[in-house]
Amino acid sequence: MTWMNKWSGGYPLYLATARGNRVTDVDGNEYVDFALGDTGAMAGHSPAATIAGVTQRISELGGITTMMPTADAEWVADDLTRRFGLPLWSFTLTATDANRWALRLARMITGRPKVLAFSYCYHGSVDETFVISGDDGKATLREGNVGAPIDIERTTRVAEFNDLDSVERALAHGDVAVVITEPALTNIGIVLPAPGFMEGLRALCTRYGALLLIDETHTISAGPGGCTAAWSLDPDIVVIGKSIGGGVPSGAYGISAEVADHVARHEEADLIDVGGVGGTLAGNAMSTAAMRATLEHVFTDEAFVHMISLGTRFREGVEQALIRHGVPWSISQLGARAEYRFRSPAPKTGSESAAAHDEALEEYLHLFMANRGVLMTPFHNMALMCPATSAADVDLHSSLFGEALARLTNSTA
Repeated sequence: MTWMNKWSGGYPLYLATARGNRVTDVDGNEYVDFALGDTGAMAGHSPAATIAGVTQRISELGGITTMMPTADAEWVADDLTRRFGLPLWSFTLTATDANRWALRLARMITGRPKVLAFSYCYHGSVDETFVISGDDGKATLREGNVGAPIDIERTTRVAEFNDLDSVERALAHGDVAVVITEPALTNIGIVLPAPGFMEGLRALCTRYGALLLIDETHTISAGPGGCTAAWSLDPDIVVIGKSIGGGVPSGAYGISAEVADHVARHEEADLIDVGGVGGTLAGNAMSTAAMRATLEHVFTDEAFVHMISLGTRFREGVEQALIRHGVPWSISQLGARAEYRFRSPAPKTGSESAAAHDEALEEYLHLFMANRGVLMTPFHNMALMCPATSAADVDLHSSLFGEALARLTNSTA
């Protein structure tokens, strides 16, 4: 995996052991881990409850993948309904798969060909979403999208996050089946929605007959039901993945009763076999056991209170250091997730956030932290709290961040 080699420094870090929020490399160096597998390990590394659930499934009960549903699958679907509000769920191995299949359903039931995505969004390796807004406002292929199968303008319209006018211009063409978005952008820095933006987006989707898909894969950091529950959002489709299996490959998408009714009208659609809206390993017994154990015993309401409080402590520590050293950066928090950006005020759109990127500065900070026993997320400056994270861990980062700023500004830590 080439991206695993992208840790700052001359050589990649190779994993030896990991528990909770601690990882040890093959050279015996231990790190406080704020990367947490870029959300895949938001439950912590190898949580005991997840290990117990998976062990029971594969060692005691037997059956890793059988193409048969399990009681765990029913339990997980019910719990996702409790958390996100949508009544019907289908399982995948990744959020990428969940997004792909949900987009196909949206095109089928609306009869429209295009997706609306936001500039610099991220929804896994979904071809329609590797998009930025060009100088003329048209969809432009994002740099680094290798071997794109088709001209992005044929599949996608683009808008700027937090810009409802650009959303309405795109929807007014009448060919958009679904708007896909995170409730806050998370992979180009954290870009929080302006007051009223998500409500306005819902209203525009309704007015122009497009579905609204909210991808909560990263934004579940906002609480047990992600931003959908925390902010009382009203999506037609919700996608979730990465963390809900405690590190075991897992994903799911939920649909509203209205969407389900539209799907049911397409009796000719082969959603099981030719349609590909599923997969041989999707919803396998091991993944659903991992999801149940993680959701039931790890991602509890109490755990999120702890994690979010530490996210606030992390943000405040960075803010204090920035003020102390007179550095014009910003930090944004989304529950248990926080990220600093090299500009102030914080960016309001994906394009603004991309313009604030400084690769050399980012690599300096990552290497500075890693050399002192703290891991940040590769590619950006994101820190994530898990149930095992402690206030002392956060304070260590705050101290080191202040020390790094002192060196950069030739001031006193």
